[in-house]
Amino acid sequence: MINRWGLLGAVVAIGLLLGGCYTDFGPVAAEPKPPPPPAVASYIQLGDRVTITIYEEPNLSGVFDVNPDGALDLPLIGTVKVVGRTPLEVERTIAARYKSGKFLEQPKVQVAVVEYRPIYIFGEVLKPGAYSFRNGLNALTAVTEAGGITYRGSRSSVFIQHAGESVWVEYPLVASVTILPGDLIRIPERFF
Repeated sequence: MINRWGLLGAVVAIGLLLGGCYTDFGPVAAEPKPPPPPAVASYIQLGDRVTITIYEEPNLSGVFDVNPDGALDLPLIGTVKVVGRTPLEVERTIAARYKSGKFLEQPKVQVAVVEYRPIYIFGEVLKPGAYSFRNGLNALTAVTEAGGITYRGSRSSVFIQHAGESVWVEYPLVASVTILPGDLIRIPERFF
């Protein structure tokens, strides 16, 4: 009888210890998705830095930060909404605004994202934090930049929450899983 109570006490104690290790990061999708297709960041988002070149007009050209309203504040023409638009669409809008405002007759505009918003890596990695995004970044290289996986971390899966989503999606920890600007990447604990 004493052995049963001792065993029951040990099971309860282990359960309480394991229960205290759990951290809730939000909902997780019920079905793991296949890896997303390779993609490049093609839309301008909050937190991006954009270079605007207006040929033969160095005073109108420069590097601009997308402000919290999702716009750029440009000389002479003021605010231009850019979030969710491609650089080509923004080029056309800027050129049209300079032309319609009679500031330039034939404006030639080039828009390029020079710095994307960062990705955030946390969970069971050695150096959690914010990291610069670059095109072609995948789950394995992102985890490697964060110093690799701790001894407690899962070596088979990664949870990713893309910008604008509220649910974590589990992916296999492989090179074919593409990372996008603003992604939250979490390495979970492994159970054994």
